[in-house]
Amino acid sequence: MERSATELMLKGYGLTTAELFYRMPDYRHVLNSFIWQEYDLAPDYPRLFAFIAFWQDEIEGPLHSVRFTHRKLIAAGEWRHVVKEFRLH
Repeated sequence: MERSATELMLKGYGLTTAELFYRMPDYRHVLNSFIWQEYDLAPDYPRLFAFIAFWQDEIEGPLHSVRFTHRKLIAAGEWRHVVKEFRLH
């Protein structure tokens, strides 16, 4: 069952964006890039590492490097205890 993005964020997932640099199969001296984005769980990143394993098994272009970033979109808010409220006019 596919979960919605909101459900994933409430469970602690954040948006992971990875840029994969790979060599072209026919022209090994040429680097190309591929952008991958998915909700993933830090610090283990199971979906990112599963995608990298898939790439290495199924895609002909060998990986050169991977650069990624992770951002939680829903975080704990700041709460302040308000004791008094002043009204003017």
